[in-house]
Amino acid sequence: MLPHADQLLELWRGRLVETAVGTTATAGQQTQQTQQTPRGRTRPGHARTAPWHWALALAGCGAVVATALAASPATGTPAPSRGGAPKALAASAAPDPAKAQLPMDCGPFPVKTVLSVPAELGDGRPGTVVAAHCATETGTPPDSVYLLGFGQGERPVVVATLLNERENLTLSRLAVRSDGAITGHAQGYSSEDVPRFRPDVSLDLTWTHKGGDWERSQTAAPVSAV
Repeated sequence: MLPHADQLLELWRGRLVETAVGTTATAGQQTQQTQQTPRGRTRPGHARTAPWHWALALAGCGAVVATALAASPATGTPAPSRGGAPKALAASAAPDPAKAQLPMDCGPFPVKTVLSVPAELGDGRPGTVVAAHCATETGTPPDSVYLLGFGQGERPVVVATLLNERENLTLSRLAVRSDGAITGHAQGYSSEDVPRFRPDVSLDLTWTHKGGDWERSQTAAPVSAV
């Protein structure tokens, strides 16, 4: 029995040498690809040899070793998303625009919220999209659009400015799309000579969340009668 065991041990050692040489050559061929792997991403399983593979070989389980080496995964498991699908929220579960300090200079006039949409935009955090303007007694004051979130102590704070009142646009519609984009419709004026009661600019607006910022796109729309 002993000579036979010695022969098996020599055969296993030969397999281990072949496996180690093959693994080194494979790693050498993949050096260029591995250097291009972004930080934080795990390398493919076949580019390295785990210690438990060697332990199984020394224990004499040659078939198990061969199976384990062949079954090494080539790709990692994608990390689960922390967010979810965008969804509407009840006003009581989202930041209250009336309790937020909006960055608008209205002088002696109060800030008036004209449109608000409470929603979770897919990042797992409640928010409120709000359009507001200075409540002047005359004229058609332009709107600003902000995205509100919860700050310290659950206090509503502005986390993004989507539209500034200096653009001289008035919002008539504001919504959150099923993919998390924010949409709106605005009207304005092409010059100071256009009567305030007859806007001649009409825009469909879309804000898309990309790389931590909100990017705005717009298309011309038919001018509706006021």
